[in-house]
Formats: sequence, structure tokens, C-alpha cells
Amino acid sequence: MDTSFDMFIETEVPENELIISRTDLNGVITYVNETFAHISGYEPEELIGKPHSIIRHPDMPRSAFADLWETIRSGKTWEGYVKNLRKDKGYYWVYARISQVIKDGKVVEYKSLREPVPREKRIEMQNLYDRMRAEEEGTSRVVLYTKNENLEELKKYDLLSK
Repeated sequence: MDTSFDMFIETEVPENELIISRTDLNGVITYVNETFAHISGYEPEELIGKPHSIIRHPDMPRSAFADLWETIRSGKTWEGYVKNLRKDKGYYWVYARISQVIKDGKVVEYKSLREPVPREKRIEMQNLYDRMRAEEEGTSRVVLYTKNENLEELKKYDLLSK
């Protein structure tokens, strides 16, 4: 049972640094820069070989990633706002540009360059993504305050985040 509030701790992406990663064609991470590792709370070797979805925040609507994959597989660059999940369950926002890497006329991998997002835009995107999840997936984010004696009862119904 997890009753910590680490999920509410936001890490600010520094203005003067770029987060960079590359994946294979299936989204498995093949390279991360030190900034990516630091901001995500992982060591580089913990990320290499893992699916990029390791940092997918549950607030992100599935349709955003469906659009991302459709766009990059068609040869176009995808650009958008992404809320990512840190190893410690905190989060950070980025503006991402994801595109194909082509060698000898063949797509060999994807690269992603990410930069900070202004606070007002983070609030706007959180509200948009909350609406999208509610409409598309029928899910909503809920914060619950309860008496400690009720925690075991909630645990029986799998109502507490893991």
C-alpha cells in the first residue's frame, strides 16, 4: 500500500538543457543523454534496453501516444507536450519532437529531443489531458483523503495506487 505523495512532486526541466534519447523501431531505448537520466531519476544503464514507456505517466491519454506512433511511422515529425513519470513516481513536463533517423534510405531508429514547458502551458495541458482521458478512456484522476482506519478497507478493493 502506498500512501506517499511523491506523485505530486514535479521536477523542473532546466531551461538551458536538452533531453535527448533514441529508440529502436519498437520504442526500446538505445541511448539517453545525462540530462534525460538526471531528470527522470534513473541511471543511464537503467534506461537502455527498456521500453520508452517506462517513463509514461498515467495522466497521459493513450490517444496521444497512438497519434505519436502513427505520425512518426508515416515519416513525419511528431511534436507535443508530454507528462513523464520519474523513477521516484514524481513527474516532469516536456515539449517533445520525435522523428525518424534514416540511414542509407532506411528508417533505423527514432530520436527525441525534449525541452522545458512553461508553467501556464503545463496547467493547460494537464486540464486537456484530464478531459481527454475522461472522454476517451472513462478514467479520472482522484485524490482521496480518508481516515487511517479506512486504509485497509480501501486496500481490499484495490483502490490505492501501488
